[in-house]
Amino acid sequence: MIPQISPRPSTGRRTLSIIGTQRRDPVHAAARLSRFLNDQDASGDPGDLVRGLQHRVAEVTGKEAALLLPTGTMAQQIALRVHSERRRTTEFAAHPTCHMLNYEFDGYAVVHGLRVHRLGETHRLFDGTDLAAMPSTVGSVVWELPQRELGGILPAWDELVSQVDAARAAGAATHLDGARLWEAAAGYNRTAAEIAALFDTVYVSLYKSLEAPRGAVIAGDRDVIRDVWTWAVRLGGDSSGNWPLAAFGLMALDELLPRMPRYLDHARAIAHAIVATGLAEVVPAVPETAIVHVHLPFPAERVAAAHETIAHERGIQLFRAPRVTTTGSCFFEIAVGESALEIEPHEVTDALVALAELAASPSCDPR
Repeated sequence: MIPQISPRPSTGRRTLSIIGTQRRDPVHAAARLSRFLNDQDASGDPGDLVRGLQHRVAEVTGKEAALLLPTGTMAQQIALRVHSERRRTTEFAAHPTCHMLNYEFDGYAVVHGLRVHRLGETHRLFDGTDLAAMPSTVGSVVWELPQRELGGILPAWDELVSQVDAARAAGAATHLDGARLWEAAAGYNRTAAEIAALFDTVYVSLYKSLEAPRGAVIAGDRDVIRDVWTWAVRLGGDSSGNWPLAAFGLMALDELLPRMPRYLDHARAIAHAIVATGLAEVVPAVPETAIVHVHLPFPAERVAAAHETIAHERGIQLFRAPRVTTTGSCFFEIAVGESALEIEPHEVTDALVALAELAASPSCDPR
């Protein structure tokens, strides 16, 4: 039997972010992993866990095969590299706010020699008109569902289907950045497999709403995943040593996946309560997924300073960090996960009222 690890008492605050929750605390996470492995009697080949997760994700997404990788950054860059090689082009298309363009230091270009065609504008989802104007040299198109930087919004289902059909008609592969596929499924009231069926390859994250320490899975046709595996080996990402990530993923698929509709309902209840205060604008007004942006009419530095005080006093973390808008005000992201279910909407609004009062006060020190 694997030794049991006792979790230490939590000192973390309740949070409206899926990052930094108690579930990510190393000792608590290790204790959960130990209990899971004991329950599974997982004392044999660690590759069994990896293969088990890959089979499970392939099944949930309705794909022939899947491959576990350490990070989404590696997974998506490999997927686009494979699609490019198959179509003998180095160009892909994606929304200007997608993760690969904004958070990965141009890894798609530096590591893989790929070039990007930006679809649409930063403040809106791309549409059929943008796809129609796409160069014929584009080998693959990336959809992010939901579009996090726009407040977790989704294209209308019929529009999405039409877009995918148009991309395929142009000869491009279709790839889904499904880091939050599970939230998108709740938003569309469809299964993950129904959404994934539209795309040639699908990336899902174990790190986001499934709240594992890290991990990503690429799913698709068997021959495509075989090519993904080749690149994973080249980049050092394929190994049975990824078994802890597989175990966390298997746990989360059982425990958290069924709760995605609850996360969406709670996000909507919180957003409704915030709107009722008249203090902030919520984008979108009715959350389409468990993500929502809250805009405040104060500079980010004052909101950050006020939040530090309010979070300490009330034990509720409303956000990780405010983000500056083009008008000099700010907004923050709410991403409802397990921890957020413990926070009632009135607690959020009480904290927000106190934060706004402090941010507006001359005594607020933004240093």
